[in-house]
Amino acid sequence: MDVINLVLLALLALGIVGNNPAVSIAVAILLLIRLLHLERTFPFLEQYGLQIGIVVLTIGVLSPLASGKIRPDTILSIFTHWQSVLAVLIGIFVAYLGGKGASLMTQNPLVVTGILLGTIIGVTFFRGVPVGPLIAAGMLAFLLQFLPK
Repeated sequence: MDVINLVLLALLALGIVGNNPAVSIAVAILLLIRLLHLERTFPFLEQYGLQIGIVVLTIGVLSPLASGKIRPDTILSIFTHWQSVLAVLIGIFVAYLGGKGASLMTQNPLVVTGILLGTIIGVTFFRGVPVGPLIAAGMLAFLLQFLPK
């Protein structure tokens, strides 16, 4: 058996043991793509997968607004509480980090491997959520700008 398939199986096992359906489903789909010899889809996934994931995540975040659960007057009340204002500022900072992370992940595949391994460990053993790679890459990019190259 191929070493990559064995690694994917190990990651699938971690996802199952860690009770994380997102990791389990993602790894199972990638393993299935490999087993069905559909490798020609990998360049598409590598190029657009992050963007597609961000779009799906954004749809999920905006759904309460679109469904009417969050009303427009509720949005205006954000600026009446310090916690809400702080949430807006943190959202801005995290979006900034995410942008830096996306750039770093496309430019440095070796860093991506370390971030993904750390994310899988965090998801599996610490009940994390697998949105971490982008923010982790952003934090790394932010820190790397202060360190010698």
